[in-house]
Amino acid sequence: MNPFQSVYELIGEDQIRQLTHLFYLEVRKNESLRSLYPEKDLAPAEERLFLFLLQVFGGPQTYSEQRGHPRLRMRHLKWKINGDMRNHWLNAMMTAIDQLNLDPNVKELMLGYFIKVANHMINHE
Repeated sequence: MNPFQSVYELIGEDQIRQLTHLFYLEVRKNESLRSLYPEKDLAPAEERLFLFLLQVFGGPQTYSEQRGHPRLRMRHLKWKINGDMRNHWLNAMMTAIDQLNLDPNVKELMLGYFIKVANHMINHE
């Protein structure tokens, strides 16, 4: 069983949407992260991340229904993601999480997932 399944039940869809929105507010402020998005409007990217996080944390499988298997690393290979970029991404996500009033155990579970994924996404030295 996916250890993250319970997150959706504990925090709900609205909190996951809020997390995603807060994350993209951080992306807008960070030149390094913003450079990864050629489009001016970040709303489509925000919606994709929201649907992905819903699925990861135990909610509806809409992401896979619309886009297929996530294949995160493969989908991100076109960008050079090094340790610095990983840190930019992770800091933005941690800042977003810190703005939510989450149970410490839920927060720890989510941060554990994001750290693992951020480390896995590194594809360049």
